[in-house]
Amino acid sequence: MSTTTVTAPALEKGQSPARRALRRFLRHKLAVAGLVVVLAFILIAILAPWIAPYDPIATSWSRIRKPPSELHWFGTDENGRDVLSRLIWGARASLMAGVISVMGAVAIGVPIGLLAGLAGGWVDATISRIADAMLSVPFLILAIALAAFLGPALENAMIAIAITASPIFVRLSRGMALDAKSTDWVEAARSLGNPPWRTAFVHVLPNIIPPLLVQSTLAIAEAIIAEASLSFLGLGQQPPAPSWGSMLNSAQRFLDSAPWLAIAPGAAIFLVVLAFNLVGDGLRDALDPRADRR
Repeated sequence: MSTTTVTAPALEKGQSPARRALRRFLRHKLAVAGLVVVLAFILIAILAPWIAPYDPIATSWSRIRKPPSELHWFGTDENGRDVLSRLIWGARASLMAGVISVMGAVAIGVPIGLLAGLAGGWVDATISRIADAMLSVPFLILAIALAAFLGPALENAMIAIAITASPIFVRLSRGMALDAKSTDWVEAARSLGNPPWRTAFVHVLPNIIPPLLVQSTLAIAEAIIAEASLSFLGLGQQPPAPSWGSMLNSAQRFLDSAPWLAIAPGAAIFLVVLAFNLVGDGLRDALDPRADRR
């Protein structure tokens, strides 16, 4: 018995960091459930042309605002379009906006944050003050202002969200770069004559990927809400192309007579945002290096 109790922890400690993180993530039941929901929505978005029962933009004046039925599981909208088909195709716009916007925010924020953390001095002070000024404005307000300036289009909405979300990645990568700046391995890389860009991207960046991954997952949820809000206001996906936010905008006029028009896109936004937040919480716990000490 004593041999077994000593060997099991030893084998567990001998696992690679990736395997330990995966094991901790799989123990987080809510995070696993969130991941399943996220993958399901991604699969629905990819397979939209094949699984959508109707053309999402085809109108029919004989099917205006029909309640859910065997032919139209989620009913039809004010133009006779199938709500389920528009919901499936709308997943493409929402997920694409969330993922691409956050990728853009990472591409903007991480290099600038690394530059601020490693350069220091007036460069760090200038970048930090600009990031602080952008963070002082509510996220959605700044996104709406930028989207209105760029013009109503899904592409412009994604650009606005990416710019608005970038300061948090600037702050995160700057803080991690400051921590890594004083470590022995960064000092050794500098003493060997590595240029600053190589020190940043080869020696510092790989060590800040875990917190960036967690923040990116949480930021996708926020970006999906932002895209839905911009589309609701007419600054995102333009009709007749389906989007969850524009579907809610159309549904607000018929909440009393056709509530199913708002329930379906509202539930989809709620589920996918909740799922991404659960995955982010699970990744945060799984990638925390202090978890094994608890």
